[in-house]
Amino acid sequence: MQGCSLLPASPLREAAAITVLALYVMLVVIPVSRRLHSALVKRGVGEESSRYYVRKFIHVAAGGVVALLVPVLFTSPLLPTLAALTLAALLLALHGRLSWFQVSDNMYDVNFNIAWGASMAALWCYTGDPWIAVLPALFISFGDAATGIVRNLLFGRRTKHWLGNVAMAAVSIPIGVAIAGWIGLAAALVSSAVERVEAGAIDDNILIALSSSLVILAAAATGQL
Repeated sequence: MQGCSLLPASPLREAAAITVLALYVMLVVIPVSRRLHSALVKRGVGEESSRYYVRKFIHVAAGGVVALLVPVLFTSPLLPTLAALTLAALLLALHGRLSWFQVSDNMYDVNFNIAWGASMAALWCYTGDPWIAVLPALFISFGDAATGIVRNLLFGRRTKHWLGNVAMAAVSIPIGVAIAGWIGLAAALVSSAVERVEAGAIDDNILIALSSSLVILAAAATGQL
């Protein structure tokens, strides 16, 4: 356990970086994804499928891209985590109004941001390694996106199927191995299996981030990381 400092080493530079990233995310979430939804509908893709594709696009273009940049741009998890939680609060306040990707009967977009930020903060502060810290965020951004796209292509709607888990594993395993070796492999396999489970209000974003974080924390606690 190495720990972390919550105070950024370069406050002004990191504040500027999080501002630029926040503007980028807002562009992805609102005008870009809205246009993507319109384009899909015009091409004859159903409304439900279009919303689902757009959500996965946001996972990759916002969640995934930013997660990859966090270890490069930041020396502390404080600003990325606060930004993720702020976005979660904003999406909650606007729930139902961003109809091109939000679904009225669930809060998956809100939970995504909470899981993204909370897992990053916990792992960064426990391990002191920003790359290890972003692994769960990468799994829910890239891995879960692959799952959803495959299932949507096959079934035209949001559903659970083992082929989606295979797709997630195919994307998550290389990411996990590249960043954390066999620990990353284990975290990728566990989270890819857990993705198929939904436990009431606890959706797969939370389960993926939680399960992969627990694998990493257990490895770190036993000196395997």
